[in-house]
Amino acid sequence: MKYEDFLVSVLGKGNVVSPLKQSQREDSPVYKFVDENERIIYDNDLSYYNSCMQSGVTPVSFEKAGPKENIFFEPAKTKVGIVTCGGICPGLNNVIRSIVNQLYYRYGISRIMGFKYGYAGLVSDYNHEVIEFTPEMVSDIHNAGGTILGTSRGVQDVEKIVDTLEIMNINVLFCIGGDGTLRGAHAIHQEIQNRKLKIAVAGIPKTIDNDIDLIQKSFGFETAFSIANDIIRNAHNEAQGAYNGIAIVKLMGRDSGFIAASASLATQEVNFVLVPEISFDLYGPRGFLKVLRKRLETKHHAVVVVAEGAGQDLFENRESEVDASGNVKHKDIGVFLKEKIKEEFDAKNFPYSIKYIDPSYIIRSAPANPNDSKFCSLLGQNAVHAALAGKTDFVVGYWNNEFTLLPIPMAVRQRKKIDVEGELWWNVLEATGQPISMKNH
Repeated sequence: MKYEDFLVSVLGKGNVVSPLKQSQREDSPVYKFVDENERIIYDNDLSYYNSCMQSGVTPVSFEKAGPKENIFFEPAKTKVGIVTCGGICPGLNNVIRSIVNQLYYRYGISRIMGFKYGYAGLVSDYNHEVIEFTPEMVSDIHNAGGTILGTSRGVQDVEKIVDTLEIMNINVLFCIGGDGTLRGAHAIHQEIQNRKLKIAVAGIPKTIDNDIDLIQKSFGFETAFSIANDIIRNAHNEAQGAYNGIAIVKLMGRDSGFIAASASLATQEVNFVLVPEISFDLYGPRGFLKVLRKRLETKHHAVVVVAEGAGQDLFENRESEVDASGNVKHKDIGVFLKEKIKEEFDAKNFPYSIKYIDPSYIIRSAPANPNDSKFCSLLGQNAVHAALAGKTDFVVGYWNNEFTLLPIPMAVRQRKKIDVEGELWWNVLEATGQPISMKNH
């Protein structure tokens, strides 16, 4: 990665004095404006910084998010669009509400359009409803889960999307979603560039799995593992209440096991955490079933938390199906584990009781918890600041506890995964007591 990779595109010079500056009193400044040169270091280790200084290389850094003194778009002439895409996630309504209120109350922009059902709402062929937002319409939506705009998956015709933006005179489009949504936003930006239009495209990262690269955390993640924490605690009660009781809890985590790991650390009641980043064997002296039996023989209960993408290599039929967004449809590892445990222990006449819990849809449809709600509000505000300053093809990030801006292509180049040699995973191993490896030699 190079310094240049993290430079955010801009539509042009900001010649409009920000309404935020005009509304300030000289004796009581409200906003600390962010200078274009303010940046957040990627690697805050002192040795990295010193090596860059010695070699004359500019350290990799992110642009710092925040309000600018001068903006690109003139508020009185600006029209904005908002779209939510992909699966639902705690906090979507909070982000919508934050964007609408920031645009209306802080920048004086009243023409705010909400496109229903994801990118499909921007394609005229579907004839989906377009909502004109007011602050009154969004005043209470943060108390509910899901998204007031609805959502959808799948690739849409980018040319038709930009046709709609042109016809409706949209100046800024806020795209709220995960890596698929962000790739779509980048494609929309490229088509806008091809047509030489002055339309800003802003991405707000939504993934309950917390798997967007170069972003410390995404909204919905904290709510997800907080709810999972309560479910795991109840599952532990179920397991402990039976002789050789086993509770299997399957959590979200298509390619990354952050929810499973974080929820397990929160409860401190989990004995096995199975994540996509680490493969394991079922059988053999070091396999999962052998280790599980040893646990039951000594403690007489076990709690297993498994991320949905774990253990996919164990399935005999591994032909990959994909969903509308192009994501691989994983086999159900939770049901698979339950069946294999029953099969193994029945064959050995080993007594057990097993419960299987899959709370995924309950978790993702919940409203955001207080900390996530606060985080969503700040993401929305910083997205508005950047987009109205003319920034485009960017996503609002969070790094070293600071809000940042980074180019969309950098955010979607790869998925963020648990570092199995890093602190998080070692903390999980210490909390669970599970073996470092459940692979046979």
